[in-house]
Amino acid sequence: MHLYELPLIFVLIGLVFYVVLAGADFGAGFWLLFAGRGPAAARVRDHAHESMAPVWEANHVWLIFVLTVTWTAYPSAFGSIASTLSIPLFIAAIGIILRGAAYALRAGAASAREQRSTDAVFAVSSILTPFALGTMVGAIAARRVPVGNAAGHLFSSWTGATSILVGVLAVATAAYLAAVFLAADAARARDSDLIASFRTRALAAGVLAGGIALAGIAVLHADDQPLYHRLLHSDALAALVISILAGALTLELVRRRHFERARYTAALAVAAVVAGWALAQNPILLRGLTVRQAAAPHDTLVVVIVAVLAGAVILFPSLALLFRLVLRGQLDHGEQDLSPSPPAIGTLLSASAPGLLARAAAACLLAGFGFLTLAEAGWAHAIGVLALLGFIVCGFLADVPSQLEKISREDPATRS
Repeated sequence: MHLYELPLIFVLIGLVFYVVLAGADFGAGFWLLFAGRGPAAARVRDHAHESMAPVWEANHVWLIFVLTVTWTAYPSAFGSIASTLSIPLFIAAIGIILRGAAYALRAGAASAREQRSTDAVFAVSSILTPFALGTMVGAIAARRVPVGNAAGHLFSSWTGATSILVGVLAVATAAYLAAVFLAADAARARDSDLIASFRTRALAAGVLAGGIALAGIAVLHADDQPLYHRLLHSDALAALVISILAGALTLELVRRRHFERARYTAALAVAAVVAGWALAQNPILLRGLTVRQAAAPHDTLVVVIVAVLAGAVILFPSLALLFRLVLRGQLDHGEQDLSPSPPAIGTLLSASAPGLLARAAAACLLAGFGFLTLAEAGWAHAIGVLALLGFIVCGFLADVPSQLEKISREDPATRS
């Protein structure tokens, strides 16, 4: 593996997280539109909103991560994609904005009519956004994005059969993921009516998404012969087989009402599709542009890699805690606690304090090692020295309390 390939691996990991986590959120909006009418439909909509509440903002961090790393590590590719595919990118951005605004305004709706209006905006934008993003992926996969500023056609580049196929598949996959996740949340709440409702939806959406994916092979054969052969006659085939098996296993788990396990197999099925696309693309990033040719200079790549790895030391434990609390149901809506609560800043600091200095020390050590050994510029070495000094300070502050406690236990005289 080469240095210029590492940021692309980070991008693909971030893309998997975004497709799975944000995809489930988009799918929840899909089910708001097709919930039907009556009290049962209202319960479906309320359940979808309550399940999304703790994580919907955090899930979009992955899109920002993907765009930022691509922009920095592969600037020529990012510029070509953003300019040629500016229209679907703009549509996706508008959809994300309208979706967030509708979600926030729903809580303040003064009447049932206002709530229906905000739900409609939320649902339509939840379908429009993954479709637009899917057409962009399809355009890149079909190599309809040439190198250069707006070098490709603004419309035909993302409206071909392959792009439309991937856009539709993105919407269907989001609905499938959301139904599985919402069924698991309903099972945790032991709501038999919602379990039955989303179990049926998950089975139907899974079969539909699988059917679209299989039919897409025929579309690729007719519209994009090179991509068709790369998918079926390379390492990408193994990833597609894994996706099919994981998808079939998910349907069986849902049928047997093992919803928590189905979360992970559904995520695996989607991740395998992303991996298959990446393997089929390798080493071409865009038409006429390889990953190596698109990569930024050596020192820029080093900065990106070190920043991502150092940031992950701090970010991943926080995200892991958030999702662990969500999956355990500890962030579910319950009876309101009217007792006085500490200030928000104090609560945040007290919750993040355990282990924070140790994680900061690890991040500084990683940054120092990266800047001093991989980079070549003088300014990078200066940052590396400062990072190592930060490692010493944070490590000392993290270790002192435990050492003092140990001395106190061993020497009774220190307790007097």
